[in-house]
Amino acid sequence: MNSFIELAKTLDWSPLWISLKTGVVATIISFFLGLWAARKVIKKDYRAKSILDGILTLPMVLPPTVAGFFLLLIFSRRRTFGIFLNDTFNIQVVHTWLGCILAATVIAFPLMYRNARAAFEQIDANLVYAGRTLGMSELSIFWRIVVPTAGPGIASGTILTFARAMGEYGATSMLAGNIPGKTGTVSQRIAMVIQDGDYATAGFWVVIVLIIAFFSIFLINMITGKHMKNVRKW
Repeated sequence: MNSFIELAKTLDWSPLWISLKTGVVATIISFFLGLWAARKVIKKDYRAKSILDGILTLPMVLPPTVAGFFLLLIFSRRRTFGIFLNDTFNIQVVHTWLGCILAATVIAFPLMYRNARAAFEQIDANLVYAGRTLGMSELSIFWRIVVPTAGPGIASGTILTFARAMGEYGATSMLAGNIPGKTGTVSQRIAMVIQDGDYATAGFWVVIVLIIAFFSIFLINMITGKHMKNVRKW
């Protein structure tokens, strides 16, 4: 235990702060994009829904390095769009913290979208019809009826999205690189110190990740458990 504490005192904690910041920003972006996408998709017909759902869910089933490859093709400063962003808006994605956010968002977004869509599909349509009868706008119905009713599912999706964004490695490594103090996340730090044979430092970061992961699962269980406590057991 003492050696663990001593190791903690000597470590550079920037990977954890970078991971936490990346996870928070990526989760906020994924939250609003996920709700918007889920709302749009569930209103489509079966064929359009299948196509859109496949596209939006694709990053979840692809290897992260494949997603990182496509992101690198799009945002590289040697490509048309990357050159346009750099020359017009002075925005650089490759080897920057913005690259961390973008990679984490792309990989984590499907979790938010899928959970939000599943929660929306379980809502009683009569609640929406009642809101329309009362003269509420569609936007007001969405934020005042649909989202609160689907709250547990959305909350679970948000927590899973944060955990996935914070732990992203493959796409982040390809797009943002591993620059200490700038784009170096916890996952990248673990991989780097293992290559150097420093298993003590790797083990320390693994413990930190395990604690965060367990806390995330605990929050999900608390949220869903509170929602289901009045459901009769079979």
